[in-house]
Amino acid sequence: MPANGKHRRKKSRPLSRGILAAGAGGAVLALPLIGATGAHAAEPAAPAAKSAAVTPGAPAAKHSPKTYTVVSGDYLAKIATAKKIKGGWQKLYKDNRDVIGDNPSLIVPGMKLTLGAKASGTAEKPATAKHAASEAKPATKAEPAAEKAAPAGGKAATADSGASQSNASGWSAPVENPTVTTQYHVAGASWSSGYHTGSDFQAASGTSVRSIGPGTVVSAGWGGAYGNEIVIQHSDGMYSQYAHLSSLEVSAGQTVTGGQEIGLSGSTGNSTGPHLHFEVRTGPSYGSDVDPIAYLRSHGVSI
Repeated sequence: MPANGKHRRKKSRPLSRGILAAGAGGAVLALPLIGATGAHAAEPAAPAAKSAAVTPGAPAAKHSPKTYTVVSGDYLAKIATAKKIKGGWQKLYKDNRDVIGDNPSLIVPGMKLTLGAKASGTAEKPATAKHAASEAKPATKAEPAAEKAAPAGGKAATADSGASQSNASGWSAPVENPTVTTQYHVAGASWSSGYHTGSDFQAASGTSVRSIGPGTVVSAGWGGAYGNEIVIQHSDGMYSQYAHLSSLEVSAGQTVTGGQEIGLSGSTGNSTGPHLHFEVRTGPSYGSDVDPIAYLRSHGVSI
């Protein structure tokens, strides 16, 4: 027994790794809290946020190409100049060939052309461009369903011919070296009116067509059965009409002189082949026709 009767108590070992806590259910061992630094030490660092800035030099978003709707009197060269198309009418035609077709001279009102970029697909010509006589005028007053052109290299049986002349007063034939292949007032079932309302001139596609005298363009555009046509009012109050054209080079309201080129011949509308259908009228519309050859001769044009 130790001196002084005191017992030496055994030293209890401190809990170096835990804390003893008393609870209703008995003692429990609580693990020590680990500092925040240690808790996240093993976690990978969060990735840096990506910059939202656009990389310098990246291409800008593409804009939709501009379009243009053809109106009466338009032709590719005119549109290309007005819209400042780089590459001219050739570039405009190349970009819209699926819309226009194989003939760059033939565009009709209502066509939608892409400017400065190739069209994404094909497009139908407007309904007004269908070759149907009924769309131009009533069935009882229409040009023939298929006006016949003279055989290539030959003259029709009723043909007249003569050298083209421009006289001092500025009047001329509508084509160079005119040859009439179908006379005025020729009767036949081919025409709903019962007769031919004008005179047809032999003209290969692309032949220069000229105003017969000084005047003002009344209309230039699609004329249904007549195809692409031009109507001009002259100083004496009479009107001349040029039909089945492949290209128009004047527009409504434009002043022209006798012998000035106004378009190119073709076979648009109701026609079986290239030629020029020419009329002289007392008014601007169908049904007011007079003998065109007699009218030309009255102005000193020899045909």
